Amino acid sequence: MLTRIAAVVGCIVALTAAATMQRYGLREGPTVPARFPPPNFGDGAFAHCKIMYRSVRPEANGVGWATDYPYAGINLMIRVSELTKTPVSRDADGNPNYWVVSLSDDALFRCPFTMATDVGTLQFSPAEVRRLRDYLLKGGFLWVDDFWGTAAWDQWSSEIHSVLPEYRITDVPADHPILHMLFQISEIPQITSINFWRRSGGVTSERGADSPHADLRMIADDRGRIMVLMTHNTDVGDSWEREAEDREFFLQFSPNGYALGANVVLYALSH
Repeated sequence: MLTRIAAVVGCIVALTAAATMQRYGLREGPTVPARFPPPNFGDGAFAHCKIMYRSVRPEANGVGWATDYPYAGINLMIRVSELTKTPVSRDADGNPNYWVVSLSDDALFRCPFTMATDVGTLQFSPAEVRRLRDYLLKGGFLWVDDFWGTAAWDQWSSEIHSVLPEYRITDVPADHPILHMLFQISEIPQITSINFWRRSGGVTSERGADSPHADLRMIADDRGRIMVLMTHNTDVGDSWEREAEDREFFLQFSPNGYALGANVVLYALSH
């Protein structure tokens, strides 16, 4: 369970969630134009970089690379700026800078933190395999989230194995620093999309017996630094994206989701 500091997450987010939704509205997925970064966009502050990729198979409740885009990333940046002293990249109007990057774009190497969602649908080209490998081995960090069940896991694990064939996927141990950066996390929450949660009457397992619990896995380099973090059978991003849509959904999922998100960002930016 989270320590009492998780209550701080809930209080801060509850006070500001409605204002955030009023400010940005809510359009998501492929209907939202991809926001590509300008040249030399890095300013030394934290920016959320979303990986664009090619889907080769469908998954229920997913829309490929644009799943949870853009508000999961926007809201994560806002809450990290409120809960920590991490400087967040902002534009001239004070809005968080969030970017979409493809693996073929040199902009990738200006993103110390990247995320990809619905990765059980993707397939890398040979050129993307080389680029992602270079990025990760040079110190980059990738968090993949919101992919469910055996078929999605098999697709993703096969693709990332082509990128880092000499490294193993392992469970993140309970004493790993990423679980103790700011919040003490002893259990990875299974968070469902808000739409599935509503339709199912509060069920959290989107694939039934094929997704019985959330998994937290990693690929670490030879020094133990996490290069790839995997939250499988859970949709952490929806706990950020949908924070202000439903009070019950917020209370059940958002504090835990933000606690994990803050820990991961702090780890990625400091290792």
